[in-house]
Amino acid sequence: MDLGLHGKVALVAAASKGLGRAVAEELAAEGAALVLCARGDEALQATCAAIAQASGGPVLGVAADVSNPADVARVVQAALARFGRVDILVTNAGGPPAGTFDALDAGAWEAATRLLLTSAVELTRAVLPGMKARGWGRILNVTSISVKQPVANLMLSNSLRAAVTGMARTLATEVAASGITVNNILPGYTRTERVMELAAATAAKEGISADAATARWEAEIPMRRLGEPREFAALAAFLCSERASYITGTSVPVDGGWIRSLL
Repeated sequence: MDLGLHGKVALVAAASKGLGRAVAEELAAEGAALVLCARGDEALQATCAAIAQASGGPVLGVAADVSNPADVARVVQAALARFGRVDILVTNAGGPPAGTFDALDAGAWEAATRLLLTSAVELTRAVLPGMKARGWGRILNVTSISVKQPVANLMLSNSLRAAVTGMARTLATEVAASGITVNNILPGYTRTERVMELAAATAAKEGISADAATARWEAEIPMRRLGEPREFAALAAFLCSERASYITGTSVPVDGGWIRSLL
């Protein structure tokens, strides 16, 4: 299937590892030029070099902290200077600390808001005018299964990823007539560094091993295994593609059937 991504320019946040890197790899394989950002420059540049070598396409890496609006502006400016436009935006950020409501102070809430909600808002704000002017755009927010079925001990993620969902669904209606789609993709328990960190946090909280925590999650998943980043990335690439031109305002899980709701 030709996804119609050849020559498109995609900006992928938090792309040096995990789900962000997997999405970047998939988009590059479909012929998109990439602008990638992440906080650690060494890991980011290594990822950029690996993707460029594998795909043969252009990849620009800009070290940045998406929780800082000035960094967001700098990434988008670098993208425009190199490629002249951004056709596809994939918002993504590392997860905030695990914890219950009583364990989280005002500073934790403020930092998590900047990381998850403000970053998505500012990235979208920076690229949306160009998408409107060209009459084409794809905005895809990486959120979490927790927006449909909250996960215990993830108060910050449950709350703020839901806020991103509300923003995205409202925006989808506002920009649909301009040829721009806005969707959310919800990773379930996937074999990434973040999930291993959550397993360790759960283990420490409950006095069990990390392997036991992981095994318990796998038992809750109808497929009885963690997902792989490439499985998540395959849907992300489709939602960013020309072929998904009539899909907007959706929140699609990639979770092996973990979510039990009908919709």
